[in-house]
Amino acid sequence: MDETVRAWVDGWVVSRGAAPPVLEPWGCTIDMGMDGHVTRHVLGAIGEGVEAAAVRKVAEAVTGAGVWLKAFRHPAVVSGWLDDRWWVDPEPGYLMTLPLTPATAEVPPLPEGYRQHTWSRGGVVRTMVAGPDGSWAARGQLAPTGVTAVADQIATSPAHQRRGLATLVMRTLQRAALEQGAERCVLAGTPAGRALYASLGWSVSAVLTSAKYTGN
Repeated sequence: MDETVRAWVDGWVVSRGAAPPVLEPWGCTIDMGMDGHVTRHVLGAIGEGVEAAAVRKVAEAVTGAGVWLKAFRHPAVVSGWLDDRWWVDPEPGYLMTLPLTPATAEVPPLPEGYRQHTWSRGGVVRTMVAGPDGSWAARGQLAPTGVTAVADQIATSPAHQRRGLATLVMRTLQRAALEQGAERCVLAGTPAGRALYASLGWSVSAVLTSAKYTGN
């Protein structure tokens, strides 16, 4: 598997409490055990290394609804390799990385009236921000796995956007990763999140396609 893909998988399963990945010649399989997300198959190559034969081989073996396929190539390409039993997200995701330095761990001040709480449980660091009225404002979590740490489930409430909370959350997690000895961070971001992460020094390693088997 590509090194960055493997690092993301290893941290993601810790973050989500998923089963350990089962390695396959083409990548890995991860059991989630959730309605609508039973299992996910992750192709291990990136870019042009993701081949039609490998995607089709994995897809053709799937018979149950709620199984996901993740391939690190553009949806416009991957969708052409899947039949109509698969729903393919037309929006690409992005596998991104950040080399950790003291500068990436400088946490900005909390906006006036807001409250932040950061804690660790089961090896996963979580941080949340509550608004002046006590409502949820932002959150994120981080799974350190040695030299790499995976940031995950970063979100900001629409009612609290444009207050620097996403930057606060990311810098808090990046500081936690650095303090635990990680040398770089990895995440899989959405198109909306890409601009934020890029502004914080993250760079794109690969485009990500998400596909779900519906059986229809």
